[in-house]
Amino acid sequence: MTIQWFPGHMAKARREVTEKLKLIDIIFELVDARIPYSSRNPMIDEIIQHKPRLVLLNKADMADKERTKEWIKYFSEKDVKALAINAQAGEGLREIVQASHQILKEKFDRLKAKGVKNPRAIRAMIVGIPNVGKSTLINRLAKRNIARTGNTPGVTKAQQWIKVGKELELLDTPGILWPKFEDQDVGMKLAVTGAIKDTLLNLQDLAVFSLRFLEEAYPQRLKERFQLEEVPDDLVELFDHIGKLRGCIMSGGLIDYDKTAELIVREIRSEKFGPITFDIPEHVSSISEAEQQ
Repeated sequence: MTIQWFPGHMAKARREVTEKLKLIDIIFELVDARIPYSSRNPMIDEIIQHKPRLVLLNKADMADKERTKEWIKYFSEKDVKALAINAQAGEGLREIVQASHQILKEKFDRLKAKGVKNPRAIRAMIVGIPNVGKSTLINRLAKRNIARTGNTPGVTKAQQWIKVGKELELLDTPGILWPKFEDQDVGMKLAVTGAIKDTLLNLQDLAVFSLRFLEEAYPQRLKERFQLEEVPDDLVELFDHIGKLRGCIMSGGLIDYDKTAELIVREIRSEKFGPITFDIPEHVSSISEAEQQ
């Protein structure tokens, strides 16, 4: 399955981000804590240039806590500050302003040295691919419903400035997603976490990818959820077992594979397997090393 998705408004968004950079002190790069690598736009470094950055790992409640710690360490080793947050519940949001002040300390110290007694509010731009929770974060920070939210990717369509108390001003931007997924695993991970519209997908392919990932990374949870002694190597056998267990049966007693696939994906998204992280730091490090060679 080849996933390609590049709505026209996203090309426009890239231009808008570049144009607004001179007004910005810091970038808030919002990623999905379940896929901190796959939910980063690969053009982001090129787009934001040398602006200070704070990476926010949102939906941390849905991610594997130990993996999230590993990701914060991963970013730290690249001299990038990262925080785990849950915008939906408002968890970890207080640390955002504190971390921003730390990152921008030298800049604001220079302003004070020039005689600026009351430095202005920090101006931040929020960037991220669709469905990572930008609008939810903005509404939480502003403590009112300013930005539209929704489970459908691509809700935000235009830029807007939002004041957050006296210390922070936010510039929201439409989501940006790359035009082509060079690594199809990235596309699959985005799909299984809901960052790509299901109408663009083959759910059977997605279910196969998800089952194989669970077998490798969380085998015990897979066995417990689907009452398996061992995970069969044969995918048809595995689908048949899950289909019978969950009652995905067509007339004549045949397994409804489409319904079974939909059920598998839905159960992952609804956290029936518990908190899961699909991106693993050591795997990403090995990819980066290979790309540099």
